[in-house]
Amino acid sequence: MMMNHLFKKVLVTGLTLAMVVGGSTAAFADNNKGKGNDKDNDRDKGRDKAQTVQAVKTNYNDKNNKLEIKLTFADVKGSDVEWAMRYIASLASKRVFEGYEDGTFQPRKTITRIEAITAAVRLMGLRDQAESAEAMQANLNFSDADKIKSKYAWATGYVSVALQNDLFEESENAVQPEKEADRLWATTLLVKALKLQNEAKAKMNTKLTFKDANKVPAGSVGYVALAIEKKLVDGYEDNTFRPNNPVTRAELAALLDRTGSQLPDNTSVRGTVNAAVSNNVLTLNVNGQAYSVELDAGAFIYRNGARVAASELRIGDDVVVRTYGGKAIFVEVKTLGNGNQLPDNTTFTASVSTTVSNNTLTLTKDGQTYSAQLDANVSIIRNGVSVAASELRAGDVVSVSTSGGKVIVVSVTTPVNGNQLPDNTTFTASINTTVSNNTLTLTKDGQTYSAQLDANVSIIRNGVSAAASELRVGDSVLVRTYGGKVIFVQVVTPAQDQQIDFTVIGSLNSYTLNTSGQIATISINQTLSSGSVQTAVYNAASNLSIQGDMSLLTTNRSIELRGKNQVVHTIVIR
Repeated sequence: MMMNHLFKKVLVTGLTLAMVVGGSTAAFADNNKGKGNDKDNDRDKGRDKAQTVQAVKTNYNDKNNKLEIKLTFADVKGSDVEWAMRYIASLASKRVFEGYEDGTFQPRKTITRIEAITAAVRLMGLRDQAESAEAMQANLNFSDADKIKSKYAWATGYVSVALQNDLFEESENAVQPEKEADRLWATTLLVKALKLQNEAKAKMNTKLTFKDANKVPAGSVGYVALAIEKKLVDGYEDNTFRPNNPVTRAELAALLDRTGSQLPDNTSVRGTVNAAVSNNVLTLNVNGQAYSVELDAGAFIYRNGARVAASELRIGDDVVVRTYGGKAIFVEVKTLGNGNQLPDNTTFTASVSTTVSNNTLTLTKDGQTYSAQLDANVSIIRNGVSVAASELRAGDVVSVSTSGGKVIVVSVTTPVNGNQLPDNTTFTASINTTVSNNTLTLTKDGQTYSAQLDANVSIIRNGVSAAASELRVGDSVLVRTYGGKVIFVQVVTPAQDQQIDFTVIGSLNSYTLNTSGQIATISINQTLSSGSVQTAVYNAASNLSIQGDMSLLTTNRSIELRGKNQVVHTIVIR
């Protein structure tokens, strides 16, 4: 089965369904007066809790033009607009709704019709069409076409594409690009973008219950009624609709993102966090397959109503990740991980399941895995003395006290036996997890061990000095310890030599999915020395791992396949 992208089977290139499911309640609500989700959720919780997180400015090449993706804006400050911060960042990361050339976003500025039309066309996935030479040179039959061509030349294609997609009324003879987009006009635009004109016309005799319903023209009643039914817009707490109120850029950002966030696109990946962020790498489970991506230095991460640091992402979080240039620049937690939060404000017994990473303690209790942040002043007792979190060992039975969602006391009641590496000696073992929190975890004689790396540890891999992050799961290593720490690691047999017996480099031809949505087979094109192209098909392992930006796994993309016994277990996107 030929596929252009892993998510092509669910890819929608329009607003259809995006606005219908989950909608845009009170997206146009005025400041704190709206009765929808803006007031209760976004406006109150949208403060930037992680002030140290940098703004993202990611440069990448697109059609030989160097573009700058700016996700945060200095002028999005103040309680009246900060609630829109994550909507703005999300849309900017998709290049749907961006800031101005002077680096501002101007969230309080009312949106003009030309800006709203442009954003709607982009959200529909039609940007390339709108910016094509053909569209840019299109003849416009509006009375203000000369104004569009001279003052808004860049928007000519957008107006043309909007017209082709029925975003204008047949009787409209002017674009009126500078006119403010009011609530009624924007509502009508959304319904047209959803191709729901016929449904709207069927509701023209609906009796609107708003106190100011008489301000809605008879020919627009059906559009408003349908938009309310589909939860695209909402009224105000005083039961008014205020059809003539202008829409601000912040309000439009909220509306567009709520619709677009439910629209799969080729720059987004959705999955479940399956490990704490380590070495700035985010690891997800996507349809049962491993996916890892490096976080941009200033990635915008949104969790539980606020912008946060990467360390606050939790195992089990359901996230949407947007990438550019092979790095994640936007991460939004859609659903907090279920069942992975420790019981709060209580004391209980559990066992440590992994070493502490990113100040997160992961435990097993009653067969369930939990994770929680350690309080800054956490008290940890092991073997009768106060110790650092790094000295907790996988398998330790502990008494844990929590308060305010964080762990405040950890007392090891039964230290795990046999997990201390032999000290002041040299031995051979194999690595079973990547180095995290400067802790090396090994398997020796069937037993798992962990130990801290010395600050001056010497690591040799492939005959040269290497960083700890270059050690690989499955590496067979010679280890030397001293003073309870690892001081020397030499890879005697790299994991690649043990696990890979073939590597194929070429361009992606196609792949098929099994009933679980996982890659079942993958075919690759290789150009032979004779100039002919050879296509080979391989089966994929059930534990297939994809390295690189998964949104780039498209037809003709350069890839590397690694595997054993003619079964691919790793796809490297080049």
